[in-house]
Amino acid sequence: MTVGEAAAAAPARRSLRALLSGLTVITILGLLFGVPWWTLTLAGADWPVGVVAAGSVAFVTALLAFPVLMALGHGARRLDWAARAGDTLLGVIWVLFVWALLGNVAKLVLAAVGVADPTRSRAVAIGAAAVSAGLLIWGYAEAMRVPRVRRVEVTLDRLGAGLDGLRVVLLTDTHYGPIDRARWSARVVAAVNDLDADVVCHTGDIADGTVAQRLAQSAPLGDVRARFARAYVTGNHEYYGEAEGWLDRMRELGWEALHNRHLVVERGGSRLVVAGVDDITAVHSGRAGHRADHAAALAGADPDAPVLLLAHQPKQIGDAVAHGVDLQLSGHTHGGQMWPFHYLVRLDQPTVQGLSRHGARTQLYTSRGTGFWGPPFRIFAPSEITLLTLRAG
Repeated sequence: MTVGEAAAAAPARRSLRALLSGLTVITILGLLFGVPWWTLTLAGADWPVGVVAAGSVAFVTALLAFPVLMALGHGARRLDWAARAGDTLLGVIWVLFVWALLGNVAKLVLAAVGVADPTRSRAVAIGAAAVSAGLLIWGYAEAMRVPRVRRVEVTLDRLGAGLDGLRVVLLTDTHYGPIDRARWSARVVAAVNDLDADVVCHTGDIADGTVAQRLAQSAPLGDVRARFARAYVTGNHEYYGEAEGWLDRMRELGWEALHNRHLVVERGGSRLVVAGVDDITAVHSGRAGHRADHAAALAGADPDAPVLLLAHQPKQIGDAVAHGVDLQLSGHTHGGQMWPFHYLVRLDQPTVQGLSRHGARTQLYTSRGTGFWGPPFRIFAPSEITLLTLRAG
């Protein structure tokens, strides 16, 4: 193929990719809205015509409104009211979709034991709707509450006796966003300060939106207390907006922005290197100097001192192992946030939550996150403020 032919073929390939992407989105939306519509309003339930009509209008209206709300809320205009509505609708339809699917499995069981329609389909429809409503109410309360403190002890073979018992508090994925959670943020900070931390870390995804939009919600972070250090690294959501702006904001609030660099914590003659790297997506952001650079982060560090690494995504663990890191702290997964989404997260990440070992030396702690992204619900994936107590080997 000549250069000219290749250039001529490129637009066709882009058009094909755009078409396939569009068809994929349409298919996903069709399933998300179509399965619960079919299960709750049709599918042998023989509801009165008025019920079928009202249910159909509700689902069609929601389906047509959803892409508009998401475009207005998360596109160039960043309208918070639209984001709130679109995100909530996404959460509601996800839960309805999941329980409609499970309801159809239950329908097979009911059929096997002799329950006939319309009783069978009506029972499934009412059951799916009732369970979904209950989970959404509970999930909203879970998302909005101050996270519980999750206490974890981690033994590091190379940690010196002087640092035995070092208290490290981990915040991550606060996602200050279209729902104003300034008071929630202040309560989270109060909970952190009650833990008497030596080091407080934030492993990214501070906010969705610009610094100016989220000034009030991020302001309480300036009141976080730590005996030795407050350290922050970027997450992938910073690179959807103002990565440099959030690095500057955290510096303004008195935090150490570990933009591929490290600091040293010392007590009782023992030392701990606290390093941080940019999120793995930074290299594709187009921002000069932004990429996950473990070598730069550890340049000049004492090779005999243990390393605590902040890296937003668990899948950055491979580079951590290669650079001899002792413990990596990450977030990003939200623990799945809304069951059973954690199964999909697991396809992309080596862990979804908790402590795991990788290689002979390196351990990884993955937080379920302090806040939430998008849908204001947490279902079977509670948020957390993590208190890690480091123990000498």
